[in-house]
Amino acid sequence: MLQVEALVAGWQQPATPPVNLSLAAGEIIGLTGPNGVGKSTVLAALAGRAQVFAGRIVRQPGLRLALQTQDVPPVDGLPLSGRELLLLTGASPQGLPPWLIDRLDQRLDRLSGGQRHYLALWAILHAPADLVLLDEPTNNLDAAGVQHLTAHLHDRARAGAGIVVVSHDAAFVEAACDRVLRLEAGDGE
Repeated sequence: MLQVEALVAGWQQPATPPVNLSLAAGEIIGLTGPNGVGKSTVLAALAGRAQVFAGRIVRQPGLRLALQTQDVPPVDGLPLSGRELLLLTGASPQGLPPWLIDRLDQRLDRLSGGQRHYLALWAILHAPADLVLLDEPTNNLDAAGVQHLTAHLHDRARAGAGIVVVSHDAAFVEAACDRVLRLEAGDGE
């Protein structure tokens, strides 16, 4: 589904070590490493948002992609409900936890930060995509949210999606990922 060979990516200048990885349908790969090594930039390059300075990215033809970033879109004053967000992304509410399913008709700006974050994650995770890229998905989630997310990552992978997750949450990476690639300044292996 995805093959990355000696990828060096960045914005105005290179920001990552050379990265090599392959991802098959149904597989979950974790990207870990210290702050500033370029994990989020790798995701941005996979999504076609960051500049590729060296190496190459080979995607399966027709690959559909969903990207969750750490940026929180402003929703204050936006009259958009959780249900409408899911409709916009093509995601189904089926499988949402009870603590969120009961709030789907509320405006996003009336939800807690954790509820809004989880709903946005759900919208990305369950959008019609073959490749799902998640950047620090456990930020702002409580233990129940992390547990629910982990289970649904596995469900999504079993349904055939390939998933790449950037995270500093070691317990989450251990529970959620089939393989882990640790990025270090200067290597990428």
